[in-house]
Amino acid sequence: MIVFRYLSREVLLTLSAVSAVLLVIIMSGRFIKYLAQAAQGILDPGVLFLIMGYRLPGFLQLILPLGLFLGILLAYGRLYLESEMTVLSATGMSQQRLLGMTMAPAALVAALVAWLSLGLAPQGVTQVAQIINQQDALTEFDTLVPGRFQTLRDGSRVTYTEQLSEDRGNLAGVFISEKRFSQDKTKERAPSVLVAEKGRQEIGADGNRYLILENGYRYDGNPGQADYRAIKYDTYGVLLPKPEVSEEITDREAIPTSELIGSENLRERAELQWRLSLPLLVFVVTLMAVPLSRVNPRQGRFLKLLPAILLYMAYLTMLIAVRGALEKGKLPIALGIWWVHGLFLLIGLALMYWEPLRLKRAARRAEVAHG
Repeated sequence: MIVFRYLSREVLLTLSAVSAVLLVIIMSGRFIKYLAQAAQGILDPGVLFLIMGYRLPGFLQLILPLGLFLGILLAYGRLYLESEMTVLSATGMSQQRLLGMTMAPAALVAALVAWLSLGLAPQGVTQVAQIINQQDALTEFDTLVPGRFQTLRDGSRVTYTEQLSEDRGNLAGVFISEKRFSQDKTKERAPSVLVAEKGRQEIGADGNRYLILENGYRYDGNPGQADYRAIKYDTYGVLLPKPEVSEEITDREAIPTSELIGSENLRERAELQWRLSLPLLVFVVTLMAVPLSRVNPRQGRFLKLLPAILLYMAYLTMLIAVRGALEKGKLPIALGIWWVHGLFLLIGLALMYWEPLRLKRAARRAEVAHG
């Protein structure tokens, strides 16, 4: 029991450290993407951390199996390097017994991954989709940031304001550049530029929202050409485009697992198999990691690390590729994604028993040679 607690603690501590590093790397990249969208006015900066929180289960369901795999390699590799595994082996610790002890923390990780993939991750995707839909309902006026040029999603207009009141009702130092097109919208015409000392937002009787500009100029055409003109105005109204809002959430990753069960849709059946595959992935990579962690102290603990990572990436890549093939109907759904797990299960068994068999054969040959 003491050895079991010691090995489990080593694996779980290393798993936590590796997973934390991987999580920071992945979330940093995704946060930069969302931050860029906020800078463009596509997202409200206030919802960035909320989105990242809802995306956390989706990140963890893929990070934890890799973290466990690397955790076993690093933790047991250190024990082999410091000859602790040699001492345990001399006291009767076989590879099979070591694997059995390692399966206990692996079962804990698999249960956590199952909870994430079957429950929390779909809920998180649903919440993120709802937030994105709410952001789509905002006009450029709602997301305007003073002192920053802001482009509409379709790139048809660039808006800038020097100052903006706290209630977002009044602007000062307004600049708007808008693209113009022919009546059939096939040919782009010279842009139109509006500048104004101040502006305010109003809602018309028809329900449309307008930006009312005061004391400014409108410039049409390209400077230096005959069709260029400048118009001074006291009051000018700019129609704020109505946002296109979709209440429907079509992402299959947001569908609750209970609704996927019994579905006849190929994409949904493939999604269900993917969610069930992630907990199974934990046990298979544990089977592969235990023999791969066995290193010679003279060779160093990182000798097998790169081949092991390549093997894991091949496993995950095949799962993703087969998932895509199932969604497109290129593979029979009855075959599913399970044969990939079976293939790498055989690889894990081969890694588990090949080295002991090789050592036994070498020992027999040595006995014969000395006999």
